Amino acid sequence: MTIFLGADHRGFELKEKLKEWLKNHGYTVEDLGAHKLEPEDDYPDFAIAVAEKVAENPEEHRGILLCGSGHGMDIAANKIKGIRATVVMSAEFAKRAREHNNVNIISLAADWTSPSDAAEIVRTFLETPFSGEERHVRRLRKIGNIENSTRY
Repeated sequence: MTIFLGADHRGFELKEKLKEWLKNHGYTVEDLGAHKLEPEDDYPDFAIAVAEKVAENPEEHRGILLCGSGHGMDIAANKIKGIRATVVMSAEFAKRAREHNNVNIISLAADWTSPSDAAEIVRTFLETPFSGEERHVRRLRKIGNIENSTRY
């Protein structure tokens, strides 16, 4: 599993800390930027880069996005077919998102998430499997049908 990281200026510092944490815990990490603190950068650039890489193998790859609120990154990432991204504010959110929705990208609110909380959220996200329960599979199939529809 490769973990793809992306952050804008507001998520940059937390991304750098998470990148080290991930590497120290044996994960393969690819940082898709920002590679330096640039106050005028735009979160969609990083969200789309991460989402496109995760979409190449959405059941295996994982993405972690960081911006001030997590919302902008989340909205942008979910525009890419095959991506199931959500804003996660706690380890319990991450657990449910993986078990019920098989999310492959999480967005963190760097303005409100400490490095220790972020590490716990990420650990839970990466270690929790999708439940595979029929009701969750059925619901995800419906979402997939929407993605493949020409009516939207």
